[in-house]
Amino acid sequence: MQTLRIVLVQNYYITIDTRGREVIRRREADTDGLPPARSRITSPYDTDTRWAAKGEDLFWNGFKVHLTETCDDDRGSYTPAGQDERAEPADRKPRTPNLITNVATTAATVPDVKATTGIHQQLHERELLPAEHYLDSGYPSAEVIATAATTYGVTLVTPALLDQSAQARAGTGYDKTAFTIDFDTRQVTCPQGRTSSCWSPATQRGTEVIVVKFAGTTCRPCPAQAQCTTAKRGGRQLTFYPRDLHHALAQARARQTTEDWPDKYKLRAGIESTISQALAITGIRHARYRGTAKTHLQHVFSATALNLIRLHAWSTGHPLQPGRTSNLQRLDLALAA
Repeated sequence: MQTLRIVLVQNYYITIDTRGREVIRRREADTDGLPPARSRITSPYDTDTRWAAKGEDLFWNGFKVHLTETCDDDRGSYTPAGQDERAEPADRKPRTPNLITNVATTAATVPDVKATTGIHQQLHERELLPAEHYLDSGYPSAEVIATAATTYGVTLVTPALLDQSAQARAGTGYDKTAFTIDFDTRQVTCPQGRTSSCWSPATQRGTEVIVVKFAGTTCRPCPAQAQCTTAKRGGRQLTFYPRDLHHALAQARARQTTEDWPDKYKLRAGIESTISQALAITGIRHARYRGTAKTHLQHVFSATALNLIRLHAWSTGHPLQPGRTSNLQRLDLALAA
């Protein structure tokens, strides 16, 4: 009864019409307000499920599952892609299979970045922390990158969010990297050698930041003002993280600009085949039980089944499937030859 009461309150609204009568109508987000998605019960049959969306055409009511697997780049022990006609030497075992080492289940509304540190803690408790963790761009933040390095000794190999200022997006002018930040003196120096006039610690969306301002009298007569700011009143303003987070994010951004980083990050693509295998073999997207705890148990059983399949194939000498080569890639290889 309590669940039905909450569902009614969350979705319907009692109002008084022009004749003084009570009228029950469905809540409208714009006029009546709705509870945040993380708190809104979406099914009276399972009060843990939540509605979520990804992109423009993927909507679901349920949970998220986050899989972590080994990804040792043991290229010397299996046939390179595009050379399927070459057989394995008789004295060489198939390469060691990638095994799923952690399964995390969260509500569908939990952002991926909120799950990263919890996954590291779970791996730490079982002594399975990797030296490097390959993640897609939804999992890192400055705080997560710093915590992974300082608390768990893990380097995140992941696209770090780049500077989103107008100057950085345009690729012209003075973006944030053009400024010199001195955390000891609490001052920022611009490319023209002018110093900031205001240094203010603040909190934005629950995250500690530092807001720095340059005086209008400093920026307006500057010959490079057009390259720096379009502000009509006042001067340039910068927002960045405190020292440790700022340095961690800067180092991550620097790593992903090196020449070998794209080739290194290709290892992460292997998890896509694991997800595909989990969908095809175990139906991991179909929750067979109610509640987060039982759904997580289902996810763990699915991961265990995949590991057993891979270990069986490895122990019986069946080579794992090589990376698939598309028709376009085959044509490209043929033309290159």
